[in-house]
Amino acid sequence: MKIRTLPSAISATEFLRNAQGWLIDCEIRQVSKNTLANRRLIIDKFAWWVNYAAADEVDTQALREFLRYIVHGHTTAAGRWGNPANTNEVKPATVAFYHRHLRAYCNWLVAEGVIDASPMERIAAPIDRPDQIQPLERNQVLALLAAARKSQNPRRDEAIVWMLLDTGMRVAELAALKRRDLDMALRTATIEGKGGKRRTVTFGRNTARSLWAYLREDDNDAPDDVPVFVSSRFGDGMRPSSVTHIISKLGDAAGITSVRVSPHSLRHTFAVLFLRGGGDQYALMTILGHTDVKMTSRYVALTNADVAAQHRKASPADRLTRR
Repeated sequence: MKIRTLPSAISATEFLRNAQGWLIDCEIRQVSKNTLANRRLIIDKFAWWVNYAAADEVDTQALREFLRYIVHGHTTAAGRWGNPANTNEVKPATVAFYHRHLRAYCNWLVAEGVIDASPMERIAAPIDRPDQIQPLERNQVLALLAAARKSQNPRRDEAIVWMLLDTGMRVAELAALKRRDLDMALRTATIEGKGGKRRTVTFGRNTARSLWAYLREDDNDAPDDVPVFVSSRFGDGMRPSSVTHIISKLGDAAGITSVRVSPHSLRHTFAVLFLRGGGDQYALMTILGHTDVKMTSRYVALTNADVAAQHRKASPADRLTRR
């Protein structure tokens, strides 16, 4: 019987140096822009952690420590990634996201003959339970918009809330939007979703009005390749994490405590309101960029439960005998 070798260790320097080859290989294989950007981000974060933890080599234990830091980094005095403002807990999906891409990189190292076996092989994937769907109520959405109008960048922040609420796009899709992706006459946006798949979503008059006000203020004559939503601090395109932070702060300012306020909760809200307004399940599937109808069915089930609750309150038969 062939005895299997244990996962090999590799120096931190070699791990990071080979990562550049992995990223180049990703470009050659034409992985989606979002996937490539995510993998660059992960390597940058790992390089930061190597210095933070003074790690000399990368093995299974070092990778476990890195994933543990992602979970608990917000509790450190300096905040996660050395940012004092980064004190929020991460979702299980975030840890699973890092685990998935690190596993892909380590498998590539094995395929390239750099190491004998993947040090990620013995690290079980984190449990990533689906988010409980908790859409915002009408008064909460209005409070969020009111908070956006009072923020440090009111036109931009209001436009972000409207866009997320009115299209159901993912936060990464919103952050990647370029001026050329918008058709203000038709009120549409062409976005690149997971796996590099492109789709077109429509937005309404309120969103268009808010976008126009923001774009005129920012620079209405900007080139087509300029990001739609720009960081007021750095002057370049916003990162998804920055958008998430803004929405969370607006939720705090609006006094919303009963539900988590995030770009994803606005995506949930869009889906539920779309169905309540008479939208079709399969149209919703296309708009959200879902590839499996089971994902969209969660919103249908929630809406059906909502209808049932309303019927119990307003049953014509029951109302006849109420006193």
